Amino acid sequence: QLQLVESGGGLVQPGGSLRLSCAASGFTLDDYAIGWFRQAPGKEREGVSCISSSGGSTNYADSVKGRFTISRDKANNTVYLRIDSLKAEDTAVYYCARRLYFCSRWNNDYYYWGQGTQVTVSS
Repeated sequence: QLQLVESGGGLVQPGGSLRLSCAASGFTLDDYAIGWFRQAPGKEREGVSCISSSGGSTNYADSVKGRFTISRDKANNTVYLRIDSLKAEDTAVYYCARRLYFCSRWNNDYYYWGQGTQVTVSS
């Protein structure tokens, strides 16, 4: 089946780390930029990071620079988002989504989405 499946979320304490995975099945990610987005309760979905299809270009929201790292693993058809120094405000459902080749600043440019994985940061 054609799917993007996020995993790796969980309950962690502030300062902890997680690595989220966005695994593709039914297609290859080679031709797609993958964006990571998050949505907290009562808030709009926001983009946090993106990596181009080649892996040669990455983008991060100002709020996560220095703490989030996006990467591609072509062998496993997976994009990862490593989150370090987690903060309470990082609590959200994290989604990955695809668009052709290059990253975009606009959510609507991503036309296929996963179902999300919950990240909860609590002391």
